[in-house]
Amino acid sequence: MATNATWTVIFDDKKIIKKSENIGYTINDDNFWNQSKFSNIWAIQYGTSNVSDEVEYRDETPHSSFADANLGNFQDFIDKWDSAHLVSLQDIWDQDNVEGETEAEKITRLGARPTSYSS
Repeated sequence: MATNATWTVIFDDKKIIKKSENIGYTINDDNFWNQSKFSNIWAIQYGTSNVSDEVEYRDETPHSSFADANLGNFQDFIDKWDSAHLVSLQDIWDQDNVEGETEAEKITRLGARPTSYSS
């Protein structure tokens, strides 16, 4: 499998990892993962210097580029990661409380609660 990818997708774990953040999220969306176009995919290393090695198959099919695998748009994976990351950022914000602090004081200290995230 290619190294130094920007993104890694592990199908058995339903996990998408953004390498620059070194953060991965398990995406519990069976409708997404169970698409027939993914049935023979083991893993994806997207954004590598060796694009012919981006998609790894479960069988003996040679590795291929994401484009040649006809899997659609990689942005779909990025959108799933961004949504999970936003939930994580919101949870971190929600849990970071100081006793006696007002919401206005919390916003001054932390900034506004995150409402969007885009990779």
